[in-house]
Amino acid sequence: MYQFFVEPGQIQGKTVTITGSDVNHIKNVLRMRPGEEIAVSNGVDGREYRCGIEEIREDEVVCTLRFIKEDGLELPSRIYLFQCLPKADKMELVIQKAVELGAFAVVPVAAKRCVVKLDAKKVKSKLARWQGIAESAAKQSKRRIVPEVMPVMSMQEALHFAKDMDVKLFPYELAEGMGKTKELIAGIRPGQSIAVFIGPEGGFEDGEVEAASECGFVPVTLGRRILRTETAGFTVLAWIMYQLEADQGV
Repeated sequence: MYQFFVEPGQIQGKTVTITGSDVNHIKNVLRMRPGEEIAVSNGVDGREYRCGIEEIREDEVVCTLRFIKEDGLELPSRIYLFQCLPKADKMELVIQKAVELGAFAVVPVAAKRCVVKLDAKKVKSKLARWQGIAESAAKQSKRRIVPEVMPVMSMQEALHFAKDMDVKLFPYELAEGMGKTKELIAGIRPGQSIAVFIGPEGGFEDGEVEAASECGFVPVTLGRRILRTETAGFTVLAWIMYQLEADQGV
């Protein structure tokens, strides 16, 4: 079944109105017709609004709400992936897969060893593209919310943003002991806020590691092999997803 996102205000009682680029997609790409059923989410409340198409107009698709599903497809904890800016278009892959794995938000971070340097004009266009990728990934993976790709932060800003989160993981190549990593992941519980901080290709500077430790981040190893920056985040998110859904008996 096809899923679409709307703003909360586009759901009024039993009437759901779809606008924007999805209208062309429904009408000319999917060639859907009145009477067909679709799933709609408002990106906020985690519900699935099951609707029937009533009318396909030039600039909007009018639907009638049939029923609402609240089946807990979202992870029971909010995971924030702090991803230091990688080279080329790797950030697009990171965002896509982070959304598929259940991240609540992705925070791009400009660490000192990041090769990529974005000026104000590039940041605006990049954020728009990144958010579009997050929305597409949310549709594909049947998420009930669209995870936010937040504005690029400095290392200091990112650490300050995460300081009050319940679990703060800092994968670091010099950390030792998978036992500690396993213990920390196994200790994660539903309802906790989780920060995962992934470094750039060149790694963190010593001062950044110290600053993270002072903010309560726990350096952890991801194993004996050195993972690429785009792989490290997927690894941690997959472990956390498994832990949270195993607790729920999924």
